[in-house]
Amino acid sequence: MKFSSISEAINKGKGKVAVRGWIYRERGSNKFKFLSLRDSTEIIQIILDRKNFEKQWKEIDSLQIEASVEIVGEIKKDSRAPTGYEIKANQIKIIGLSDKFPITKDLNEELLGDRRHLWIRSRKMTSIMKIRSTVMQSFRDYFREQGFYEFQTPIIIPGGAEEGPTMFELNYYEKKMYLAQTWQLYAEAAMYGLEKIYGIAPTFRAEKSRTSRHLSEFWMAEMEVAWIGLDELINYAEDMTKYIIKKVLKNNKKELEILGRDSKKLTPALKKKFPRITYDDALKLLKTKKKLKVPWGKDLRTIEEEKLMELYDTPIFVTHYPKEAMAFYKPKDKNNPKVSRCFDMLGPEGSGELIGGSERDIDVDELKKSLKSQGEKLEDYKYYFDINKYGAIPHAGFGLGPERLIRWICGLNSVREAIAFPRTMTRYSP
Repeated sequence: MKFSSISEAINKGKGKVAVRGWIYRERGSNKFKFLSLRDSTEIIQIILDRKNFEKQWKEIDSLQIEASVEIVGEIKKDSRAPTGYEIKANQIKIIGLSDKFPITKDLNEELLGDRRHLWIRSRKMTSIMKIRSTVMQSFRDYFREQGFYEFQTPIIIPGGAEEGPTMFELNYYEKKMYLAQTWQLYAEAAMYGLEKIYGIAPTFRAEKSRTSRHLSEFWMAEMEVAWIGLDELINYAEDMTKYIIKKVLKNNKKELEILGRDSKKLTPALKKKFPRITYDDALKLLKTKKKLKVPWGKDLRTIEEEKLMELYDTPIFVTHYPKEAMAFYKPKDKNNPKVSRCFDMLGPEGSGELIGGSERDIDVDELKKSLKSQGEKLEDYKYYFDINKYGAIPHAGFGLGPERLIRWICGLNSVREAIAFPRTMTRYSP
């Protein structure tokens, strides 16, 4: 017979089916063996009657969790079964044995990290990875529908973009080079030809942080677009976020249920407009509503962002941060040179900064001045200065941290759960 997925077999509902997968649970007696069989789509109960498998019974009776098998049998509805259906097997073929699968309920996060290559098979991790797939594809779909082109940039670069001290250095044919922190500087070059671009790529930050919001290697979903300013950029960020959430709620209802995520906590983000406040507004709210005084000029830390977000049930945009605390490419506001024309989109439930974006500074002298103040080598940015020498135009872009967005959507404790194989200060294997 032709094999079908378990979900296809369930949809068929009755008759002869052939399925294959891995044993999720097993129990039995001297007369019957009950297997819960999983594949990437669903779980179903398999019943094996000893009288039909006398020659294979010793093998069948010794099957353990995560052994792989092929089953042929009759499927029927049964309300007592975990997913409402069961298959009474008349054939079984054992493909791969499993002996004492080393994932148990009593493992802590560190031990699960050591066995991530096996833990990734779990229903929890599988559900997260399915939602992650939806998030990544939805990002692409949104910008495709908006007339953007996908664009790729180098991972190995001569200089930085965010903070020099957080760059990973590597030996590139005896020359010192670095792993990219963002695609932005090269994307700006391409923007002058394509005008509207997006990309998804791995990103590397050597931040000595052990928080639930930081990874050393993660992914960035970024966009760059010509002829727009800060307000229009924020519109893109809000529309894109709503688009992604809508897709997840449509396509991953079952996965959210497996994770125990209350999807109602996501619906305000679809129904409401995301508030837009300035950095100054944020400081006032923290002082008056949360009794937290933050000196002007200081970037908002995790504790301040979390306290601020206790006031909201949707993401919010905080704009016009102090120029001195921002990356060199974020321009001064003409009406107030002390602040930059930039934004962070903060997420509810302690998810922190989900998106960061800004207009781009096209004043080469200002760019050089900012880079010098940060101790950067100007020669590493010669190509970037050239971009703004020939027909510079207003443009802007942002970067979305998919792991942080996935963490919020799924209601996870840490971004480490939102990526298949996390890399941190202390975690570099498997």
